[in-house]
Amino acid sequence: MNRWFVRGFVLYSVVGLVPAMAVAQDSSVDQAREALAKQEGDEDSSRQLEEVFQAAEKNYSLQRKGTHALTYSFDYSYTGDQRLDLAITDGSVRNLDVVPSATHNFTNAFSYDFGLLDNLTVGTRVPLVVKYDTQDELSIYDLGDVSFTARWQPFAYVPGKISTTVFSTLTSKTGVSPYEIDINEQLSTGSGYYSVSGGLSLSKVLDPVVVFGSVSATYNLPEEDLQQVRGARLLTEVEPGFGLSGSGGFAYSLSYDISMSISVQLSYSDETSLTFSDGSEAVAQDQMTGFLSMSLGTRVSDTTIVNTSLGIGLTEDAPDFSLGVSLPINFSGLKD
Repeated sequence: MNRWFVRGFVLYSVVGLVPAMAVAQDSSVDQAREALAKQEGDEDSSRQLEEVFQAAEKNYSLQRKGTHALTYSFDYSYTGDQRLDLAITDGSVRNLDVVPSATHNFTNAFSYDFGLLDNLTVGTRVPLVVKYDTQDELSIYDLGDVSFTARWQPFAYVPGKISTTVFSTLTSKTGVSPYEIDINEQLSTGSGYYSVSGGLSLSKVLDPVVVFGSVSATYNLPEEDLQQVRGARLLTEVEPGFGLSGSGGFAYSLSYDISMSISVQLSYSDETSLTFSDGSEAVAQDQMTGFLSMSLGTRVSDTTIVNTSLGIGLTEDAPDFSLGVSLPINFSGLKD
């Protein structure tokens, strides 16, 4: 939203609300136009829009060559569920109860990006995860899965045209694996396997709106040589399914200092196969998750924009809701 738009809107509102006075006071209106005109030294609106939306939707921005960026983010998600407590003796049901449960997930993450080229940015994300299960009264605080990302823009950005970014991510298994713990006494902080993903994102600036969308695919590497006790069986191998995801939304500049972003993400995870030492197999069914996210970007200084977000799960397999906040960390050694 540039100053010409704001000033034009203000002037139009004043003249439209009191047309008789505007006709009678032409000289006053002319003076108002002159006072509202863009003055030398005013910030360029397109650059402001770019800064605000880059902060609000980080996947669609790149670092300039040789520059650094360090960002801290905090996310909380809540997943409520109901567990069936069932006891069967001699073929008869002796006990049947539905027990509500909830999992609270807190993630503190530090993301670092470096511009190798003007159109190529590499980065890493290090999460620290805290989880708490209300039903089993279990908790854990440990490192999550560290990821490494590369983002490349094959074409130079042209104002008014669609901006294209190709991205790829390698996710490690540094977190506590769900396949190497006592599932009755411990919680996990990671997926338990390596994964590689790649995709394409598109965005376009329609002042004062930015429209964006992306698609991606993920390949999860099988995990072998496991020794996890599950009931009376020993889990030895896990073969995760592939994943597909897509998202789309828009960001809107409410003012020079505030922007709002709304997006929807849909993800599909193929079935996961579990192999046990006795040769038997179990299959976890595929899943479809949907998530609605709303973000508010607020400029608190000339160099800092703080983003707060609220997410709402749209499907049964998605978290019920999430809350998040992110902000850049400025160090003298990382300045341009």
